[in-house]
Amino acid sequence: MDDGLVYFEDLEIGAKAAFGRYEVTREEVIDFASKYDPQPFHLDDAAAAATHFGRLSASGWHTCAMVMRMLVDNITERKQAGLGSPGLDELRWHRPVFPGDVLRVETELTSKKQSQSRPEMGSFQSVVRVFNQDDVMVMSMKSIGLIRVRGA
Repeated sequence: MDDGLVYFEDLEIGAKAAFGRYEVTREEVIDFASKYDPQPFHLDDAAAAATHFGRLSASGWHTCAMVMRMLVDNITERKQAGLGSPGLDELRWHRPVFPGDVLRVETELTSKKQSQSRPEMGSFQSVVRVFNQDDVMVMSMKSIGLIRVRGA
């Protein structure tokens, strides 16, 4: 019986996807920074203007959170049999993200492997690239996902 979920066996190395649209707001930048990364260039226009950013910018960790939202929305829409993630590698913030930017995501599946010790699950790696409205890459990372094996 087909339950409509995407399982380990359905993943194809080299598969690419483009998705998401996240509008960055000034209020959200300041709110996130106030709670989690209270550096002046994330909180105050004058302080930010005096830095290499030149204006208020989002925390890199806020950028990660916005990307996570787009990734989860995509997984939910595709109905993936996901099991979370053990982490990521090579996280890079290439350019600042500013209020008014609109972010989107591109992914490419680079590898997959069924677990030897837990054959009911597999893992896969993807390169994740994040772009702003001008098609400038602002962030990249290599993500590792866990996913169920069909019928296990």
